[in-house]
Amino acid sequence: MIYDSEKGDFSIALTGDTMLSRRLTPFTEKPYLAIKDILKDADAAFTNLEGTVRAPADGTQDPTEGTPMTIQPALLEDLKWLGVNMVSTANNHVTDFGQDGLLASLGHVEAAGLVHSGSGAHLTAAQKPGYLDTPGGRVALLSANSFFLPWNRASTHGPDLKGRPGVNIIGYNETYTVPEDAFANLNAIKGGLGLDRDQARRRRGFFSDKEVGGTGKSELTFLGKKFVPGAGFAVDNSINGADEADNLRWISEARRQADWVVFSLHCHAFSRRGSETAENNAEMQELADFARAFARRAIDAGVDVFVCHGPHISLGVEVYEGKPIFYSLGNFIFQNDTVTSVPVESFGRFDLGHDATPADFLDARSAGGKKGFGAHLNYWHSIFSVCRFAGGGLNAVELYPLDLGFGLSRSQRGRPVIAGGGMAKEVLERTRALSEFYGTQIEIRDGVGYLVI
Repeated sequence: MIYDSEKGDFSIALTGDTMLSRRLTPFTEKPYLAIKDILKDADAAFTNLEGTVRAPADGTQDPTEGTPMTIQPALLEDLKWLGVNMVSTANNHVTDFGQDGLLASLGHVEAAGLVHSGSGAHLTAAQKPGYLDTPGGRVALLSANSFFLPWNRASTHGPDLKGRPGVNIIGYNETYTVPEDAFANLNAIKGGLGLDRDQARRRRGFFSDKEVGGTGKSELTFLGKKFVPGAGFAVDNSINGADEADNLRWISEARRQADWVVFSLHCHAFSRRGSETAENNAEMQELADFARAFARRAIDAGVDVFVCHGPHISLGVEVYEGKPIFYSLGNFIFQNDTVTSVPVESFGRFDLGHDATPADFLDARSAGGKKGFGAHLNYWHSIFSVCRFAGGGLNAVELYPLDLGFGLSRSQRGRPVIAGGGMAKEVLERTRALSEFYGTQIEIRDGVGYLVI
């Protein structure tokens, strides 16, 4: 044995969504600096960089119902100071300022020396892995996003046209099952409104059959949704087969080119489990079924660690074939309420004038803090994890609870510290309860969760 990396010993720290708009370096709280120590101690440290890294002249804002998330380029140095060295750029905010903003963002990430994957100047660039060399071996990071608008999708080069800059997308399809009588009623409504005739005209136009959708006794498309008759009500989802095949192909590439393979999936879609009692998304319990199915197929194809993010709440953890799956780590840095620029179109959503300010917009959309992210605790506590491998196999998974300052002012909240006391117990007990569904056991000792491997 001539290289230390031949031992198969490796550690990776995994964090969730990073929406960064303020400095990280001035602060000295011990529970905060402890995060820095843990991240720097790991061979690799990952986060989802959720925003467009841009200078004021970079890109033009796209219409959005969310936060137009600008991350100042200088803040990447703060993120590196904290210990992060790998980032996903596959999310719905990397395109907030269009294709030019995306390309500028990638340029800033490259200049900062951060390993990244998930978006690019064309589809291959968006799908291919980023590689990090560590004492424990070479790490491949692949990243994808399943929450997107059609024009966010990167495209491949054609024989005479360049590919479109964008994101590595994993799409999915939803099917709504309804009882026979409800299905008949939908058909009647569709006919009464003339939507069936609209559909027929589209079919005779330039649209493909799959774009027009079904009509008839076995399947119909109504207001853009696919319905089928069945014994009761159900919602099913399945992954886009072409997207899955492409990503599995790149996983195979990464498996042959690296010692360790990490896959990051940005996903906003939930399963139906717990939806009957959840009053808002902060109380949901599980990502959509297609995400779990793909995570398992990705591991079968060679992934060592599968990490999800996107819903801004922490969810459960599963171990499949000796490899960890994190269904959402929640927020790591959540500073979307201190952006300094907001498009005029966003003001209009809340009947504000063009001379409104970002604070006016933030107050209006949250009804003075009574709704949205700021009103729900689950968005302001989360977990981050350290996975340790020994001799090539998973040896330990540590779960650290985070407190992001629920109830504090916009200027204060959003920076993580390791939670203590009752907050730590609440966060870890939530993770333990949500992980039991997958057969995962978690022991809690001294404010840290440990998976029973």
